[in-house]
Amino acid sequence: MADPRGFLKHRERQDRPSRPVPVRIMDFKEVKERQDRGVTQTQAGRCMDCGIPFCHTGCPLGNLIPEWNDLVWRDQWEEASDRLHMTNNFPEFTGRVCPAPCETSCVLGINQPAVTIKQSEVEIADEALEKGYVEPEPPNRLTGKTVAVVGSGPAGLAAAQQLTRAGHTVAVYERDDRLGGLMRYGIPDFKMEKNLVDFRITQMEAEGTRFYPSTDVGTDITWDGLRDSYDAVIVATGAMVPRDLPIPGRGLSGIHFAMEYLVQSNRAVAGDVVPDQIHAKDKHVVILGGGDTGADCIGTAHRHQAKSVTTLAIGKELPRERPEHEPWPMDPRVFEVSSAHEEGGEVKWLASTVEFLGDENGHIRALRGAETQYNDDGTRTPKPGTEWEMPADLILLALGFTGAEPQTLTDQLGIEFASRGTVQRAEDYQTNVEGIFTIGDAGRGASLVVWAIAEGRAVAAKVDEYLEGSTRLPAPVAPSDRAITLAP
Repeated sequence: MADPRGFLKHRERQDRPSRPVPVRIMDFKEVKERQDRGVTQTQAGRCMDCGIPFCHTGCPLGNLIPEWNDLVWRDQWEEASDRLHMTNNFPEFTGRVCPAPCETSCVLGINQPAVTIKQSEVEIADEALEKGYVEPEPPNRLTGKTVAVVGSGPAGLAAAQQLTRAGHTVAVYERDDRLGGLMRYGIPDFKMEKNLVDFRITQMEAEGTRFYPSTDVGTDITWDGLRDSYDAVIVATGAMVPRDLPIPGRGLSGIHFAMEYLVQSNRAVAGDVVPDQIHAKDKHVVILGGGDTGADCIGTAHRHQAKSVTTLAIGKELPRERPEHEPWPMDPRVFEVSSAHEEGGEVKWLASTVEFLGDENGHIRALRGAETQYNDDGTRTPKPGTEWEMPADLILLALGFTGAEPQTLTDQLGIEFASRGTVQRAEDYQTNVEGIFTIGDAGRGASLVVWAIAEGRAVAAKVDEYLEGSTRLPAPVAPSDRAITLAP
């Protein structure tokens, strides 16, 4: 354990510092800064000998949190990195973008602020990359078996790395021009800069993983052809079908899905020329949806120098602190204040959108809404007599996702889909077609990066067992374990 009296001597929680708002909204560099080494060690020392570390169950990866907190407190950073990488392929990803369910499970959270687990994780990861503790781990032998992974997001990358290290020949196919999936184009640089993705791709290439960007499986290569060419195929394409809002005025110009906006911005930040880029400069921006994607749009709009930024959330305002009716160890429903919320803008709760209003040129000019009414049957509808109107030059739909893209998977392979739009799968992650597995958002629904990595590691063990008859790879989760689907 860490300092036996650390949680008594240091009751105050100190999180990773952020750059000042007026400075950071002038660029897309990361908001968070490195924590002072001594502060990180002190905070890690608050991790106590709690007997049963519930943080393990809060983390889908089963991270050895007390162990690497203890090593940080003892200033043994390389050993801490080894412990961290035993369960997590990409801790620099999760340390930045994971909402840290481990912290809501922390025993110290019963009567004190929880241990800064996420801060310890990202500081260990950054220290490891900076000091060169992370090196390629090529396999000692090759099995002669081949695996295709379709999708280079965190789930696909984790599966590919584990299977490559097990000795299989792994090829990763990505339809975008750059690798990384959602980590590359879906998450803004102010949350995670893309040199971190580049580092992991370079590491995996040195281990033997092969990458084929700008390759759309189903079009450039058929799914049938892929299945015939490889011993196993893993579908890690994500849940990229956005939820729409088919109300009057939806066809007006100036209304876009949030991911269209974020992808174009990320491409521009990467140095690409983006013709007719969706831009928020000098516009009244309205974002529909109060989740992580909506928050990413808030931060991006601020950096685009929007005239105003307003988020409309259809539900009731969530508390900022753990409510009394959801005591530890329950996972509380609270409003996570992101760095983007700290930068300004307004959030309107219980706001239902009724109609989009356009000008004489067919462009959005305003939004008509009403107060949300909760009905006896559990539905939510606009409350009559509470209508209001607000100006809008750019509307971004951040209403979540309805599942994976079914067309070519179904037409070419006969893959079955579940009623909620995800790829149907069994307990071993295998679809109805033998040798075809699915993981991450494609099989789970839109969820967390930490779940994507956990499923990537787990499916690697199942595929290894499918190919070899047995496996030594760890399998942290099964498809049914604590399914989490993020609300929009």
